[in-house]
Amino acid sequence: THRLNSLRASLRRQTMAAASLKLSVALACVLLLSSAACHGLEVGYYKKTCPRVEAIVRDEVKKFVYKNAGIGAGLIRMFFHDCFVQGCDGSVLLDPTPANPQPEKLSPPNFPSLRGFEVIDAAKDAVEKACPGVVSCADIVAFAGRDAAYFLSKMKVKINMPAGRLDGRVSNSTEALDNLPPPFFNLDPLVASFAAKGLSAEDMVVLSGAHTIGVSHCSSFVSDRTAVASDIDAGFANFLRRRCPANPSTANDPTVNQDVVTPNALDNQYYKNVLAHKVLFTSDAALLTTPATTQMVRDSANIPGQWEAKFNKAMVKMGAIEVKTGKQGEIRRKCRVVN
Repeated sequence: THRLNSLRASLRRQTMAAASLKLSVALACVLLLSSAACHGLEVGYYKKTCPRVEAIVRDEVKKFVYKNAGIGAGLIRMFFHDCFVQGCDGSVLLDPTPANPQPEKLSPPNFPSLRGFEVIDAAKDAVEKACPGVVSCADIVAFAGRDAAYFLSKMKVKINMPAGRLDGRVSNSTEALDNLPPPFFNLDPLVASFAAKGLSAEDMVVLSGAHTIGVSHCSSFVSDRTAVASDIDAGFANFLRRRCPANPSTANDPTVNQDVVTPNALDNQYYKNVLAHKVLFTSDAALLTTPATTQMVRDSANIPGQWEAKFNKAMVKMGAIEVKTGKQGEIRRKCRVVN
């Protein structure tokens, strides 16, 4: 009887310890919403099921980015645009079908400007050859965004990107319009759109730094930046007017570099451009609206390595938005169509 009682006591202690551990993990998840582990994601998720997946994706990204840095900018933007609509679930990759003629990729924020779909296709094909039916397209998008940042930053931005996302089955162009902050947003709606996804004002300022790379169509900024009075630097405004028509149209909508100083480098030059009023979008200029966000911009511009370190964390946090698990998702065989 004594042995039985001590066994019961031991089991009770173990059960209580396990419950306590679960509670502490749950509490940690509440306190640290940025923790990807709370969303069922983990670094090295495929180490047993597809050990070479991250190397395979990185090789494909490298091929494309070294030919055209703009494709790398597109991959970082694709990750952002995927995560903000239906969560990080590869929904931005789905092609139109007779049943769904207007998916996310045909929405104005994505079409015709979003680039990099061919990189995801190439990476998925290579991964499927190595480990068929194991790796989700959503994770490939996250890895590709991570790798593009690595190559474009001359290997300074090294993101430990967790994985374990499943692919979604819903893709709707209206949801992209509703969820993606447009370039004409001022600070308050910008902060609100990030807050709706569990991201802070600082995350928003840090992730805006991706505008240090890539190009923008003139139609995204002419009407509210160069055609009317704004805080844009006069010389920079004249430079843009020489490159952009006064009324951009579908037939006449050239592109300009977002960062004219270091156009092909993922670096902190963007924040120096914000301080100099040499940025394209209202949403860029809006970062100087409050003393708090202005200080974040100054620190990112002036403290070596600070922005890169914060960008690492913010990309991981963004990659955990509304992740699908279990029956909510699937692992697509081809990234452009649901199974």
